[in-house]
Amino acid sequence: QVQLVESGGGLVQAGGSLRLSCAASGSIFSINAMGWYRQAPGKQRELVARITSSGSTNYADSMKGRFTVSRDNAKNTVYLQMNSLKPEDTAVYYCNARTDRLMYWGQGTQVTVSS
Repeated sequence: QVQLVESGGGLVQAGGSLRLSCAASGSIFSINAMGWYRQAPGKQRELVARITSSGSTNYADSMKGRFTVSRDNAKNTVYLQMNSLKPEDTAVYYCNARTDRLMYWGQGTQVTVSS
């Protein structure tokens, strides 16, 4: 089992920045990749960014250049630095961890960007 706890969401004005954190615990040795997804009201959950255990990253096209995913292995924590935020970035952001067999989700953290 893997447990994920997110933090760092909140309200920010357009053009501002936020950093989300996701701390993993439990069977962390089994994790192949961690990432962030988001879900806006009335929309499907979508990938934001992902980072593998080897440090490879990939991003959704609309986030490239604005968002950065990183990890601190010593703290078992993944971060999402979000810059130049837009109102359309408003959503619940979920941390995700992947093992060979399962996916785990955090409880989600709300990000609201005002215009």
